[in-house]
Amino acid sequence: MRRKGEFAPRSESFEMSGDVFAVAEAQCKEEGKGGATGIASRLLTSTDESSKEELDKNKLKTQVLEECPSEEAACASQKAAGADSQSKFGGIVARPTTVVQGSAIYMLAGIYMREGTTDFDDHWGLLLARGNVSVDGDDARNKRIYLTDVDALPSTSNTQRKESLKALIGGGGSGVKMNDDTLVFPVEGMKANEDGAEEDGKAVSLIIYSKDAKSWTLSKGMSADGCSDPSVVEWEEGKLMMMTACDGGRRRVYESGDKGDSWAEALGTLSRVWGNKHTGPEKGVGSGFTTARIEDRDVMLVTLPVYSSKDGNGNGVLHLWLTDNTHIVDIGPVSGKEEADVTASSLLYKSTESKDRKDELIALYEKKGNGETPSHDMVSVRLTAQLEKVKEVLATWKKVDERVSQLCSTLLAGKDRLSETACSAGKITDGLVGFLSGNFSESTWSDEYLGVDATVNNDGGAKKADKGVRFTGRSAGAEWPVGKQGENVPYHFANYNFTLVATVSIDGEPKGDTPIPLLGVKMNDDGYPILLGLSYDKEKKWRFLCGGGQNKEHSRDWDPETTKEDHVVILLRNGNQGSAYVDGQRVGGNAPCGLKNTDSKEISHFYIGGDGDKTRKQEDVSVTVTNVLLYNRPLDSTEIDAYNPNKASIPFLVNTTIEGTVSSSTAGRQQQAGKEPLLESSIANGETAGGMDGQEEEVNTQDRDVNAAALNSGLGNVSQGNNSDAGTLRESRLLPSLLLLLGLWGFAAL
Repeated sequence: MRRKGEFAPRSESFEMSGDVFAVAEAQCKEEGKGGATGIASRLLTSTDESSKEELDKNKLKTQVLEECPSEEAACASQKAAGADSQSKFGGIVARPTTVVQGSAIYMLAGIYMREGTTDFDDHWGLLLARGNVSVDGDDARNKRIYLTDVDALPSTSNTQRKESLKALIGGGGSGVKMNDDTLVFPVEGMKANEDGAEEDGKAVSLIIYSKDAKSWTLSKGMSADGCSDPSVVEWEEGKLMMMTACDGGRRRVYESGDKGDSWAEALGTLSRVWGNKHTGPEKGVGSGFTTARIEDRDVMLVTLPVYSSKDGNGNGVLHLWLTDNTHIVDIGPVSGKEEADVTASSLLYKSTESKDRKDELIALYEKKGNGETPSHDMVSVRLTAQLEKVKEVLATWKKVDERVSQLCSTLLAGKDRLSETACSAGKITDGLVGFLSGNFSESTWSDEYLGVDATVNNDGGAKKADKGVRFTGRSAGAEWPVGKQGENVPYHFANYNFTLVATVSIDGEPKGDTPIPLLGVKMNDDGYPILLGLSYDKEKKWRFLCGGGQNKEHSRDWDPETTKEDHVVILLRNGNQGSAYVDGQRVGGNAPCGLKNTDSKEISHFYIGGDGDKTRKQEDVSVTVTNVLLYNRPLDSTEIDAYNPNKASIPFLVNTTIEGTVSSSTAGRQQQAGKEPLLESSIANGETAGGMDGQEEEVNTQDRDVNAAALNSGLGNVSQGNNSDAGTLRESRLLPSLLLLLGLWGFAAL
């Protein structure tokens, strides 16, 4: 009987000379006999009839691999599929990753479960194969992959094995040929238990790379313990990004600019955004992960299953996600709701400069078999509709960025302080993630960047306003979810650093002893306690609640007729420090307050225009909130000073960075892999963390020095606005009311 390929959960696609191939690992069995493993491949042909095709396993070409170094003669593995050769490895070759360089195909796979051995090290290893595309028979359309030079890479040889690793296996995710022609493959290591126990230690993710495909180097750095199933892409010149599935139910993303010598967790951008089932086989679902340049914008595309707890069969539906390392948008489903669980996926973007041919986006995914067919089914999907939606989203981002540039000058107290470059789209949108403005309907306040929408508590007390929402009455306010979003959390960066800016107008005077809340952050704990909150009271004072301590006051009088429109900034910085500003002036003293008990809790949501408290009486007061801007980075002191109308003009000459953070181009804080985040950094203007929890202090605006005169303000990403608004403000000489919540949170969220 001939062999059949039974597919395990690892597959991918790649392009060579315009052709797209699907590749998967296969278990080849004969009735009544043992089996071997091989690599199955097929040319994917473009069809107009159907965008989705379930690949027939009987039509895939399967090649059984045996060790065949390039210096040896022809090996059995070079023969046609179906040859009667057995693999010399006598085990399983699995989790392949393919990288193309010129006309050559390089494949790295894991070897494990050798037969007839007792040494654990003999059960694990790496296999490197080199091959090309050949034609089977006389039909030029009958193309397939032939792997010729096959050699084992023992984990103790030139891979520079780490002493802490007990074994190395293939990563199974995407690899990459870097711009400097370095071949990079993801690998997974198994750590040895320190106590000498026989059971396996924690999995870790790392890379192996080579410039000449002869000598291979294992990266010195690796992920945190418990992170497996890595995929690697190159993002920007020389910068690698590695996505992993980790214990605890979240996927961590790491960045490296030195080919893995060190890895920093991208806590300020993509890390821990996507969830994964952290128990059972679903934890190891491989992600599709690739980069592309679409509509003149560099983006990353991700495919991962989304699990529904409300309806359907509970299986994971594969979704496509788009990100530019700042914004994150769920483009929509790739697989069907009624399909079996997706076990792995890969993505390929095929660009073209021809006017006659369109670019293509292709997904390849595997799903669980049924009882009759336990092997995994493989499906190829041409994502034509999804690619068009990607382009629509990118066009929207571009339009919003342009509005941001126009709005820039109207948001600042002293517009003459800004140069033309300071309000350019590149500077002002650096780190800008979300924007709430005039797109409000019923109970949904939609994000202009098509990301996470806010939910308005609309019991008749919320009405649409120009570029925002007017809140009146009990339970008024909107919730902009962070952890409350659910399985996938695009705003997870808010647990480390963020800036929230909003324009606020107050109509009416509060009565009673309860302040009226304007803006704040609530924790994911019993009763949703407030981590940071800004409010105002009948004493005509701004109150800042910080980390569960007593209120801090800003002692400036509040006059609804003359100062009802104010710029407000709340700054959360370095994990255990928080500050608030009104019109660029700090609330509650000259030093940030200390935050308490944040290490084990995550943010639930931001509240805007009210905190939803149904017991609070505020029928006589309304709060209008417009142009809410969310950033994944903190502003520096110069940017904060720009909101102070009493500040002297400051020339902006050079770029600024915040000590203790990465540059603004990386849009967020990174954490060194395997280490706890830093909890200390210097404070802007030379201030130190005074830990003034619960103290009430007045802000003397005359004491604040004009500093950083040679610094350039990017103003931290302001969005949405138009020329007519700017003109109106210039004529009326009224400053818009602006709330800015700015933070850096460095605790290790779980």
